[in-house]
This record gives sequence, structure tokens and C-alpha cells, in this order.
Amino acid sequence: MPHETLAAQPHHGEHHGPGPNTVFGFWLYLMTDCILFSTLFAAFAIGRHQYADGPTGHDIFNLRYVAVETFLLLVSSCTYGFAMLGAFKHNRSLVLGWLGMTFLLGLGFVGMEINEFSHLVAEGHGPDRSAFLSSFFTLVATHGFHVTCGLIWMATLMVQLVVKKPSLDGAYMNRLMCLSLFWHFLDIVWICVFTFVYLMGVN
Repeated sequence: MPHETLAAQPHHGEHHGPGPNTVFGFWLYLMTDCILFSTLFAAFAIGRHQYADGPTGHDIFNLRYVAVETFLLLVSSCTYGFAMLGAFKHNRSLVLGWLGMTFLLGLGFVGMEINEFSHLVAEGHGPDRSAFLSSFFTLVATHGFHVTCGLIWMATLMVQLVVKKPSLDGAYMNRLMCLSLFWHFLDIVWICVFTFVYLMGVN
């Protein structure tokens, strides 16, 4: 009887591969990121009116500029969705093409954010100017850092697709799924940033 139990264990493990555990573990990671961003939003809520005789959001925010940033990131979420559709159809060229488009849109978003930060610092509105600007830079830069990490991850997946030519299932599909969760999560966070920081900041 013990021998039968031991022999059955490997067979039982075959039904529980690492895929579901990987996605579940990544969901847990996203929950910790939710806590991180919730803390940063709370810090911004506390410091949003602490200007220290410096500029307000109405003085420094350019909604048209930020709207273009928002458009780039939201469209990148759609293009990533098309990449996933290509993966489900096992079409490598579609996956690579749509991932490339998503990468360019995300890169454009990060570039615009860096340009915004450099302009603010050049005008003397850096994070050391007031509690408002300190909390603003911390929140927005943390989101931008996450987008940058997502771009590095995306570039890695594209290189793997070209060089290693993995099958569009199993481990590679799990990586695509996890990045999809991450990318859409960042879109949701940015919508909150755009609404709470920029739209409310100019009023």
C-alpha cells in the first residue's frame, strides 16, 4: 500500500504544473503593488495642498500633454490585447508585431514623462520644492519606473520569440499572461493618476 501511494505521487504532480501557480503568484505580487500605489496616493492626498509658496497643479500641469500620454498608454493596452489574440492563434508574426507596437507606445509614454519631469526641474519645480511636488514626483515616477520594467520584460519576450522560437503555449504563454496582467494593471493605475493628480490638480 505505501508503495502504491509513493508511485502515485509523480502521476498526481503531472496534473498541477507550474503554470497556474505562476499566474497565481503574480496575482499576489500585483496585490502588493496595489498596496504600494495606495500608500503613494494617500501620501499625495496629504501633500497635494502643501505648496510652500511654490507652484500649484494649475500652474504646472498641461492637460493636453498628459492627455497624449494617457492616449499612448491606453492604446498600448489594446495592442497588447491583440498580441494575446495572436498568441492564442499560435501566430508568431502577429504576436511579435503587436508586441513591437505596444513597446513603441509604451516607450513614447515614458519619453514624454521624462520630458515633463526635466521641464519641471529646469523651471525650478523639482521634488525638493514642496510637499506637493515631492509627492507628485514620487507617485508618477514610481508608475513610470513600473512601465519601464514592463518594457524591459516585453523586449525580453520579443527577443526570446525571435531567437529561441518557443511554442506559444506552456511557459512562454504564462509569461505573456503575467505581463498582460501587469500592463493592464499599470493602465488602471495611470487612469487613477490622471484623474486624481492631473484633472483634480488643475481645479
